[in-house]
Amino acid sequence: MIRSRGLAASAVLLLVTAAVTLLAAAALTGCNSEEYVVAKIAPTQGNTATGEIRFYKVEGGVRVVGKLEGLSPGLHGFHLHEKGDCSAPDAMSAGGHYNPAATPHGAPDADSAHRHGGDLGNLEAGADGKAPVDRMDRVLVYENLVGLAVLVHANPDDLTSQPAGNAGPRVGCGVIARR
Repeated sequence: MIRSRGLAASAVLLLVTAAVTLLAAAALTGCNSEEYVVAKIAPTQGNTATGEIRFYKVEGGVRVVGKLEGLSPGLHGFHLHEKGDCSAPDAMSAGGHYNPAATPHGAPDADSAHRHGGDLGNLEAGADGKAPVDRMDRVLVYENLVGLAVLVHANPDDLTSQPAGNAGPRVGCGVIARR
């Protein structure tokens, strides 16, 4: 009888520990850290932009996380483009902004009627050329991301010019894929 109580207590302790560990992991990350799609950013001809951008499905939208490097200091337009094709030296093969609802270009915090699906705003590179990314997007649909391109531009997106924010040449490109 003493042995069976010890086994039962051990089993309960093991279950409680497992449950607490799972809950803590979920609370800390806010998303399933094992499920994401990813774009590996490579430089366009004559540029040095590289990095990785991950897209996580979270409650209420998509969390965009990553880091780029090899950028000039300052702001750079950051967008999703309609074609998952970075084969052209200038990445023009990626087409225009991802815009499934045929809406005007706008700021990333605008509602879905006032921005393209691919309008992610600007990244800011520090003096070291590195730009962290960590933002929540309520317009993106996680299930529609695979096959789109992630583009980084030479200049800031002004968030108003049509059709694409006047962000200049494309300095980095990556295709979103399942990992």
